[in-house]
Amino acid sequence: MILAPALTDVAGPRIHTQPVAGLPLIHVSTPKLTGGKKVAKRAFDVAIAGMLVALLSPVFLVLAVLVRFTDPGPVFYRQERIGLRGTTFNMLKFRSMKVNADAELDALLAAQGSGETPLFKIENDPRITALGRVLRKYSLDELPQLLNVIGGSMSLVGPRPQREGEVALYDDAAHRRLYVSPGMSGLWQVSGRSNLSWEESIRLDLYYVENWSLMGDVLILFKTFKAVFASTGAV
Repeated sequence: MILAPALTDVAGPRIHTQPVAGLPLIHVSTPKLTGGKKVAKRAFDVAIAGMLVALLSPVFLVLAVLVRFTDPGPVFYRQERIGLRGTTFNMLKFRSMKVNADAELDALLAAQGSGETPLFKIENDPRITALGRVLRKYSLDELPQLLNVIGGSMSLVGPRPQREGEVALYDDAAHRRLYVSPGMSGLWQVSGRSNLSWEESIRLDLYYVENWSLMGDVLILFKTFKAVFASTGAV
């Protein structure tokens, strides 16, 4: 007799039978990224991120000059985000909004009626500069996060890091996003980006967390380039 368990979105190696009191029971292990898997992912991140920083250094310089001279204020935007196991870190971006834009977030969320959902997105955001819209369309504002990857606070692929206020709205399932390091790109970014609802995004993130593989990261990165050039779902 062959028994097919009614389990979906769970990788095969995490499912095995375990005898309990003489009965064969199906056991699903907790997803863990440790040992050789952890070393392989970190080595992959450092190698690819280091290569991209070296290749894209002229692009970094041009974008820095454009940001500096098209809108008064700092070139880089630093924001505290929640990372692996709930730790905090400063995520880097090229600044795409006017100075002190964060001070306006609560009022804009309240006006839009979306302050109680764990995905703080403003439709037709008035804080974004003209250059910022171009940077965001092609995800160029995200390039400084390669430095976060090299520093170890982020990975090339993983769930997108969110603000403390967003994480505070997580349910028990959503907290499993924090089992792995946050990423520059992830499964939901290559599956619709901002066009997805929060429920769809969290389902994809949890699938990634529970079924991670190095080959999966490689495929997501290839799809990321396609999504960026098509600017699908960008904001």
